[in-house]
This record gives sequence, C-alpha cells and structure tokens, in this order.
Amino acid sequence: MSLTGNTRDTRTRPPLPGKRRNARRVEEMVRVDHAGEYGAVAIYQGQRAVFAALPHKARIAAQLEEMEADEQHHLDAFDRLIFEKHTRPTALAPFWNIAGHALGTATALMGEKAAHACTEAVETVIERHYAGQIEELRAMGEDELADQFDIFREEEVAHRDLAVEEGAKETPGYSLLSAAIKTGCRIAIKVSERI
Repeated sequence: MSLTGNTRDTRTRPPLPGKRRNARRVEEMVRVDHAGEYGAVAIYQGQRAVFAALPHKARIAAQLEEMEADEQHHLDAFDRLIFEKHTRPTALAPFWNIAGHALGTATALMGEKAAHACTEAVETVIERHYAGQIEELRAMGEDELADQFDIFREEEVAHRDLAVEEGAKETPGYSLLSAAIKTGCRIAIKVSERI
C-alpha cells in the first residue's frame, strides 16, 4: 500500500500523453532510419556490382565494400530496434531496395566521381537527419539511443568526407545530380516516417 493509501499498482497506469507521443516519435525515427539504412545498403550493392566486375576499379570497389559493411552494421542495429521498440517497418522496403539498386547502378555507370557524388549527397542529408534526431532524442531523455545514432552519424560523415576527397564535386553536372539525389532522400525520409 502506498503512503497515500492507493493500492493500485502504478506500473499498470497508461503512459502519460507526453510519453506516448515520445514513444510514437521514436517509432517513426526507427522506421525511417531502418528504411534509410536498407536503401543505403542497396545503393552500395548496386555500385559494387558495376565496379567489382571491372578489375581496374578494384580500389573503388573496396571502398564501397567497406562503406556497405558500415551500412549493413547500421541496418542490423535497426533490425534489432524494430523488434525492441515494437515498430512497424516501412511498407515501402521493396521499393527502396529497387530504387537504391537503381540509383547505385546508374551512378556507378556514370563513373567513379558520380558514384562518389551519390554518396556525398546521400550522406549529407543523412548526417543532418541524424543530427536533428539526436538533438530530439536527448531532449526526450533517450540518451542511449541518441548515443547510438551519434556513432552512426559519425560513420556517415566519414563516408561523405571520403566521397568529397575522391572528387565527388568534380562530377560533370554535379550540382544537378546532387540536388536531385538530396531531394529524393528528403522525400524518402518524409514518406518512410508514415508509411
């Protein structure tokens, strides 16, 4: 019995509206980030399929393989979070798989610099996306999740920086290609939060 005489077990009380709202927001974050990492793996797979078939492109194929492994690690973590946070994955996963492979293959066929421009554009959007989520999670008191997202954000920044070092911005038509990819990423984020 509590000091107030209330014998009701407080663990069975429904969550407060703020807590419910926070839980729903975390679910949206997990869903969209899961979808994003799924798409990122597909992009790198599409690019590697092109470059791995060309012996003189072994260097970029190895770079892409390493970045894909990082994205797969992120995806594996989000697979666990989908389960732990009782989150429904996006219904658009098959579409993101096809779109990711198509984008990866298309940019690889355009050449190494275009493949790097794709990475630079995607990772620029994702880094900012993660930064916003980290700030929001910290405000909610979800520090453990924020710390995990921060590690992923740092790896995305490393991918972006490598792409820039490798000449991403020297791609013919870079501004147009980068803007189109960034717009596509932003649309994918908004859609995947809900669907």
